[in-house]
Amino acid sequence: MEITVYNPQKGRYETIDAEFTSENTTWFDSASDIRDIYMITDWKGGLLISELNYTYPFLIYDVSRADISFDPKRARTIRDQYE
Repeated sequence: MEITVYNPQKGRYETIDAEFTSENTTWFDSASDIRDIYMITDWKGGLLISELNYTYPFLIYDVSRADISFDPKRARTIRDQYE
């Protein structure tokens, strides 16, 4: 499905075609605050980081879920580097 993501490496929003499946996505049901990481998804050699709110997911190059040990805190650290 087509979704809009923010690509901080390019400094712009982009539309990508991504699928969210159990094979490429980890959901964090413990997320309760709007700034909590809700979902991380492997996508074409990069990582989509989604918060529990209506902001667009961030696309980070050259990082995978395995690289950050499927950890939402590490995803938050990476996400916060681009604010």
